[in-house]
Amino acid sequence: MIRPTHILNLSCSDQPGIVAAVSTALAAEGANIVESSQFWDQGSNEFFMRIAFDARGASSARIEASLKPSIDRFGIRARLSDTARRARVVVMVSRFDHALLHLLYQVKVGWLEADIVAIVSNHEDSRATAEANGIPYHCWPVSKDNKAEQERRLQELVEASGADLVVLARYMQVLSDDFSRRHFGRVINIHHSFLPSFKGAKPYHQAHARGVKLIGATAHYVTPDLDEGPIIEQETERVTHAMSADDFVAAGRDIEARVLARAIKLHVENRVMLSGSRTIVFA
Repeated sequence: MIRPTHILNLSCSDQPGIVAAVSTALAAEGANIVESSQFWDQGSNEFFMRIAFDARGASSARIEASLKPSIDRFGIRARLSDTARRARVVVMVSRFDHALLHLLYQVKVGWLEADIVAIVSNHEDSRATAEANGIPYHCWPVSKDNKAEQERRLQELVEASGADLVVLARYMQVLSDDFSRRHFGRVINIHHSFLPSFKGAKPYHQAHARGVKLIGATAHYVTPDLDEGPIIEQETERVTHAMSADDFVAAGRDIEARVLARAIKLHVENRVMLSGSRTIVFA
């Protein structure tokens, strides 16, 4: 299978000729389209497209120059990514490390093409895991008195490491509104519930008390509105009356780890496009 060298994401008001113009511009540079997905949101009249293509004979700058007339003509918002550059990720975790361990494994086996450049925690529990994987570990206990200072350190770490993405892998602290706004679309959280139901503490116990037949998890972008960010990925699993709350928790751990890994993979492969409070996901 041909591996694409570039991924182009574009969005604009829907109008005739967009696909033809962009495809013609890419063909002029000898690009071979490997994968193409598109969606017209009729409610907003917005057009979204993701194109993965092989253009070994052309630089990113040359491709961008070739696309510029089409971008200007249609008012396109475009992002061109070079697939040779792996995403750099900072992972934040508290004491529940199942999602972190799953991410490390998926990176190790090559399913998730990203580099975890740092692990941040408010506890020491995952230090040995980080050291075993050769990843810098930052233990920054958080209290109401030092929360602003610790978040400033996080911002400095993101900048110094060149991180493209921050992942909250069951990090049990809430990021500030300022940090969430500044990094909108670049912070992913795994919520241990099938949103919007059973928010808050012990959602699996709440679900168990209500006798639910499905539990799940939700990966979403972080916004100042707690657990209300655009949803990237979700999964559910059937449960029964014979299962205990602890059984729910065990099943939930597996779901959380899978959903978070899939959401990150979708993000780093540029398959997620934001449309207000929604996401367009080209899976």
